[in-house]
Amino acid sequence: MSETPDSGLQGKTALVTGAARRIGAAIARRLHAAGASVVLHYRGAEAEAAALEAELNAARAGSALKVKADLLAPIAPRLLLGSALERFGRLDVLVNNASSFYPTAIGSIEAGHWDELVGSNLRAPLFIAQEAAPAIRKQRGAIVNIADIHAERPLKGYAVYCIAKAGLVALTRVLALELGPEVRVNAVAPGPIAWPEDGQLTPEERARIVSTTPLERLGAPAEVARAVHFLATAPFVTGQVLAVDGGRSVYL
Repeated sequence: MSETPDSGLQGKTALVTGAARRIGAAIARRLHAAGASVVLHYRGAEAEAAALEAELNAARAGSALKVKADLLAPIAPRLLLGSALERFGRLDVLVNNASSFYPTAIGSIEAGHWDELVGSNLRAPLFIAQEAAPAIRKQRGAIVNIADIHAERPLKGYAVYCIAKAGLVALTRVLALELGPEVRVNAVAPGPIAWPEDGQLTPEERARIVSTTPLERLGAPAEVARAVHFLATAPFVTGQVLAVDGGRSVYL
């Protein structure tokens, strides 16, 4: 049975980074279903981004725009904001979802790992938020960052990723102070939602993760999207981190 999201975003515009696939695509669909026009950022998933853009525009003509950008490029923040304003004339919601994720055990960390993981998970959200802040402030809108439960409870073997996500949580709270009262800034911290596609986790490790999650199941991208929608429209919530993890952070 499909769920119809609450309204609250009609006539507004949302920018979602990493929107072509997985959690990002679920977020884009949710915000679009709530009435928002959506800017779909992607880097390499051209086919998926084009398919999602076509899907959303078929549901509501002219309501979605895909924009390709490497978030580590200095021009990316200006490109994304400019695309949103040129096409839709406003920006109300920014969702910093794009992320790199892979292991970096102590003793094997290279400068390139730091540049990519911190760049995608922390630096890009900072500079995109900074660029977008005046437009979002004008609309008294919101920023939602996609963090991770391992920002506060580190995952062994993933040092740089955890450091970057911890920085993103700090950035969320800093921006809530810096951009209030006009802009609300919050984060969603997913737990076990969708397994990595590169086979990093063995079947045994996946079973262990599920068994140590109080709800004893894997979450769905739509559940993260639902939390993002809530934070994008909650008028008296800012500076908060909402775990969507089936209770796993309680067990850890």
